Amino acid sequence: MADPFHQRLHHIAASGLVGGLSSETAQTSGMRRLEAISGRSVGAEHLWMGQTHVPAATSSGDHHHGESETAIYVVSGHPVFVFLDTDAEPPVERRIETSPGDYVFVPPYVPHREENPDPSEEAVVVIARTTQEAIVVNLDSLG
Repeated sequence: MADPFHQRLHHIAASGLVGGLSSETAQTSGMRRLEAISGRSVGAEHLWMGQTHVPAATSSGDHHHGESETAIYVVSGHPVFVFLDTDAEPPVERRIETSPGDYVFVPPYVPHREENPDPSEEAVVVIARTTQEAIVVNLDSLG
């Protein structure tokens, strides 16, 4: 193995050509995840990064990302992130409405879903996680 100062950089092209984004990653209904940076794609040890696309007028299935912390950057559209606020009595669904340029943080194991209420525009976000593979646990509900 080369010393840490002499490893190569990896370029992952957005075009989907060889070496580009891959849909060969964990998926949830109602959305499409594309993997860019991972243990499989570039040998990452502590990071997963990619994109999520939610079509117009669509909601994803409820899910969580296990031990991963997840950071989300909204590229386009106005996705809504929904989670169950268990501090409320009784527990209630909370909605975070976003716009391009916004960031959202999802703590480990927190069930949530993405919704795209726009009738015509796809929502696209960039995701970074603190594990080298995409952990996705699909759920029947937020509760």
